[in-house]
Amino acid sequence: MHQRIIQEIPGVEGEEIVMINELTKDMSNESFRTFSRIYSGKRKSSELILILTIVGFFGIAGIQRIITGEIGLGILYFFTAGLCFIGTIVDLVNYKRITIEFNQKMAVESVAITQSLMKSNG
Repeated sequence: MHQRIIQEIPGVEGEEIVMINELTKDMSNESFRTFSRIYSGKRKSSELILILTIVGFFGIAGIQRIITGEIGLGILYFFTAGLCFIGTIVDLVNYKRITIEFNQKMAVESVAITQSLMKSNG
């Protein structure tokens, strides 16, 4: 199962693979392919979040939060220079956690969309 996840969804990492495996264990191959196409378009890589956080540290703070759907926090970071750099530094340390939490939300959302599509095609 892990091999199928790695083949269908480029760039997935350890904890993300386990989460996807749990969410999709009862899916048919067709459903999983649909899920992987939807999820691949929604997920963010931890490298992207790290780069955006570094950009935020040296330039426009809060980009990493806006891109992960935390618009309010991103705007707060923007107007407070990353909460006086403290929030941005915390995000630099926790960028993988931020990515995993965002990708978990996107995976659950992608499962719901996949199930809806399969029912309508069914």
